[in-house]
Amino acid sequence: MKILVIEDDVKVAQYIEKGLLEAGHNVHTEFDGKEGFMKASSEHWDVLVVDRMLPSMEGLNIIKSLRSAENYTPAIILSALGEVKHRVEGLRAGSDDYLAKPFAFSELLARIDVITRRSIQPEETTQLTVGDLELNLLSRKVTRDGRNIKLLQKEFALLEYMMRHADQVVTRTMLLEAVWNYNFDPQTNVVDVHISRLRNKIDKDSEVKLIQTIRGAGYVIRLEKEIVQ
Repeated sequence: MKILVIEDDVKVAQYIEKGLLEAGHNVHTEFDGKEGFMKASSEHWDVLVVDRMLPSMEGLNIIKSLRSAENYTPAIILSALGEVKHRVEGLRAGSDDYLAKPFAFSELLARIDVITRRSIQPEETTQLTVGDLELNLLSRKVTRDGRNIKLLQKEFALLEYMMRHADQVVTRTMLLEAVWNYNFDPQTNVVDVHISRLRNKIDKDSEVKLIQTIRGAGYVIRLEKEIVQ
């Protein structure tokens, strides 16, 4: 990771930089508040490690100014002021964590790992695609080769589950649990009936058949030659 350390105590800064370099990170250190703020503002960083008491610009003001500019780089405040009220001030200023001095480097490293994991949000999928078949989760619109396909609620849920597991064989039991909330096999052919309806709507007028039956196993949706129908 690319980490910016803003710390005016040379010994502490060297201690942090040495440990981060040994941990395999790319580190840059600034000793002045305003210089650190300019560096944080002008380049991309994965993490900021900011001392609270700095010359020319206090650490909390650095974080506040960055957040006001919609810069949300994960940041840890370091400070000899370790009382609860001081930690609250740091968090309210926009920092992601607050570590009181003196501290163990292993704890700083662990906190860096935590805030970077927390800041990484998986992208939410809104569109599923298999070949020329598209399913939009927001509009609940299904198209194949540009042709609109109207599906009933359970048909849509069944298709969504299969497309989320494209190229994977899904059993009748898996489909019953996911779409109908059955946690046991009620000896029903509801899955087969709905698969048949989906085929009529999705594959009927297309040369390539996407919904395939895997004998003795279940079903799969994939873009390749059909094995067993």
